Amino acid sequence: MSSVASPKVRLTSLDQFRGYTMFGMLLVNFLGGYAMCPRILKHTHDYCSYADTIMPQFLFAAGFAMRLSLGKRMESGGKMPWGRAIRRIVGLGLVAILWYSYCDLDGIIKDYQSKPLGDVLFQLFKRRWFQTLMHIAVTSLWILPVVTSHWKIRVGYMFFSVILHFCLSWWFNFEWVNTDPNGIDGGPLGFLTWAVPAICGTLACDAVRAFGTGAATRIALGGVGVMLIGWIISNGTVLYNYPATPQDDAQLTSSTSAAAPTAAAPVDTAQATTAKPRNKKLALDPVITTMDRLKSWDGTLAEPPFVPPPVAGKEFEPKGQEGTSKMYRHWNYWMMSQRSGNPSYPTFAAGFSLVIYALFLWACDGRGWNLGFFRTLGTNSLAAYILHSVAGWIVVPYFPKDSSEWRALLGFACFTLIVYLCCRLLERLGWYIRV
Repeated sequence: MSSVASPKVRLTSLDQFRGYTMFGMLLVNFLGGYAMCPRILKHTHDYCSYADTIMPQFLFAAGFAMRLSLGKRMESGGKMPWGRAIRRIVGLGLVAILWYSYCDLDGIIKDYQSKPLGDVLFQLFKRRWFQTLMHIAVTSLWILPVVTSHWKIRVGYMFFSVILHFCLSWWFNFEWVNTDPNGIDGGPLGFLTWAVPAICGTLACDAVRAFGTGAATRIALGGVGVMLIGWIISNGTVLYNYPATPQDDAQLTSSTSAAAPTAAAPVDTAQATTAKPRNKKLALDPVITTMDRLKSWDGTLAEPPFVPPPVAGKEFEPKGQEGTSKMYRHWNYWMMSQRSGNPSYPTFAAGFSLVIYALFLWACDGRGWNLGFFRTLGTNSLAAYILHSVAGWIVVPYFPKDSSEWRALLGFACFTLIVYLCCRLLERLGWYIRV
């Protein structure tokens, strides 16, 4: 990791987009843990909330930047800098390991003292290390072989990644990533579907280089189309609806009993024959649905993104709303879920990223708009990411999780101000943290 001077020429829209993404991360990471926070700002792992749009934008920006820097080098007659690119990616991965280990050092030590070494390493690999920075590093490494290739090759590679994720999820990954300790942001295999927003970022870069600010409309329309594809994929989730009746809820109240048959929820027999504890929210055929489910589909369509779905069962109804649900839904591969990285979610979120970036392209590079707050966070995004954890350690103890709305918002303001002022100081000094 090094501190270098800022480049003289930068794409303003990309820095502003990064800054907006960083602010969104600060918002949902701080307020998401408070009782007063609305669901749209929380990660609930069963639909796409606003909070869930932030992570894919990091991957979109990473793909865009990789294509921009490596593409220019290749087109100017230079060779592909494989060694330098791999070193930077590995460097980011090492930063992730060191930082996430430090952030959860007490938990790691406690596990080391009470659990076998294999279990400690397993949790590090499956959960603790595979967070935002590691996902960016691994996804960047995954798309590196095709990032300078023709757009058709990149799109084909994206489809290959999604198909591979589907196969591995059917084999073991969907249930594994939703089993304690749960994976974060798709788990170790999340890079396969994080490739979708990353490669969409490379395609947006192509459009900007070809058409300049005139690409804004093309990118926005493409984004709407990609969002629509993501929502269409998510419609498979309605096959896992079942009425809120006692016999249909039986499957969720015991991990070793099968549900009674209904029109909307066919008999699941696998659970009755296995003694292995499993997440009670999961369907028993979560990836490849049964013919009974297909035949029982009543024409219902999936909710639009940002609209919460039915809960997974009676025992998961929100406090104060017990017994009010008319329909439940088992978790499955077709729903939008950041935890399991199901294709519908990163696909929709990639389209959302395209639309948001198009707005910044039009406003910043087309109209000269440049918000200093976003610039400061966007040009030093790695520093801002690390500082947001430090700011949380400082601020959160003074603002309990059950704080009133005004007190929680005051805490968020203090939290954000610390991150911004530190990044602003680095900017004034000309220090930009990169790997």
